[in-house]
Parts: sequence; C-alpha cells; structure tokens
Amino acid sequence: MAARSLLTRKTLATVLRRDSTALGAQAAAHSRGLHTFTLPDLNYDYGALEPAISGEIMEIHHKKHHQTYVTNYNKALEQLHDALPKGDASTIVKLQSAIKFNGGGHINHSIFWKNLAPQREGGGEPPKGSLGWAIDEHFGSFEKLVQKVNAEGAALQGSGWVWLGLDKEFKKLVVETTANQVIFAVIHAYPYVLQDPLITKGPGLVPLLGIDVWEHAYYLQYKNVRPDYLNNIWKVINWKYASEVYEKESS
Repeated sequence: MAARSLLTRKTLATVLRRDSTALGAQAAAHSRGLHTFTLPDLNYDYGALEPAISGEIMEIHHKKHHQTYVTNYNKALEQLHDALPKGDASTIVKLQSAIKFNGGGHINHSIFWKNLAPQREGGGEPPKGSLGWAIDEHFGSFEKLVQKVNAEGAALQGSGWVWLGLDKEFKKLVVETTANQVIFAVIHAYPYVLQDPLITKGPGLVPLLGIDVWEHAYYLQYKNVRPDYLNNIWKVINWKYASEVYEKESS
C-alpha cells in the first residue's frame, strides 16, 4: 500500500492526462443530453431493519447522506457538461474529484440498500445454492467468511466499505476494502465515475455484498464500536440479492 502511494509528480500528471482523455471520450458518448440521477426508493420501511439498524439511522442515511451524494453528483455532471464544449481542461480536471467521490457515494449506497432486507423477508438467512457452495470453497465456511469481512471492516482506518466480490477473471470470491467512496468496480451505467488509480481493484470484479463502515452508517446506535455494528448487520443481509447477482455473473 505504501508503494502505491509513492507516486512521482510525473506519474500523477500522466494519470490526470489519462483520466481527462477518458472523460472526453465518455462525454462524446453522452453528448445527446445530460443524464441526471435520483435517490432510489427503498424496498422496505426505515424501521424494518430494527433492531440491527435503527429506523433513525436508516432515514438519515438514506434521506440526508445518500441524497447529498446524488445532489452533488448531478451538480458536478452539470458543470462538466458545460465545460466540455468549451474545452475547459482545467475545470474538467478539477471536477474529477467531486464526480468520483459523489458518484461513488451514489453507486455504493444504491448497492448497499439492495444488500439489506428485513428478517421477515429473509434478511439474515445464510446463502444457499451456488453462492453458498462457492463461499464454502473459497473461505472454508460461511462463518469464516463473516469473520474475515468483520475483521477487514473493523481494521479499515477512517471511512470506507468492505466488500464480498466475484473476481470473474480468476473465478473466485474475494473480500476487499475501499476507502471513502471509491467504487469497488467500474459500473458503466454511471458516467464519468473513474476508478481511483491508487486503489484499483481490477476490471473483472463484481460487487455481491457491500457493507458501509462510515460512521454515519452506525454511530447513532453503536457509537464508536464498529465491531458491534458489523456483528449485527448480518442479521439483515439480503443473501437472495447477492445470490442472484452471483448466478448472473458467474454463468
């Protein structure tokens, strides 16, 4: 990790030129109109995940935090939309940080809500079928997977996410962490969200399960005891959704 962060100015300049070129290419593809995004509805009430996650946390997390990412993502896209025809390279480069952060926040949270389900609707039931077998094969057991995810999530410094993903290139399941709102994998439905060059996880990765370990996801209920939050969130994990994604992507 230390080696990744030791970029020379020359290397950083190369990265910025590459990202700027990529933005231009994506802009051409979306030149017919500006695509804006909206806050997705949840498939359950805010209080439906209690006691694992309080209704107060869910409402603030969804209505306030996720909405802020959506608002700022759209604002940055609008500014980029105005800058591109002018060839304003300086503005285009400056907007990359806001687009990656807020676009990443929107993508990550959109996945997160689908990864949760009330217990009465199957939340917390261990994965079955091909995903369950794959977990046993790659981690030894479901319990060992939970231990690994909890350990990785608790050890993540600052804010970020812990993920269970499918590595399509090597045909295996992996547990990874990403800092802040860096996206786990490139999702082409979201324009201009470029992978952070310092924390690229690979082009063949598919997110199956993402757990938000930013403090806003748990602090009102669990204070600074992140491990307690991680232990309890498994009670409302939607393995049916994760299994559907796995079936689709591993076939």
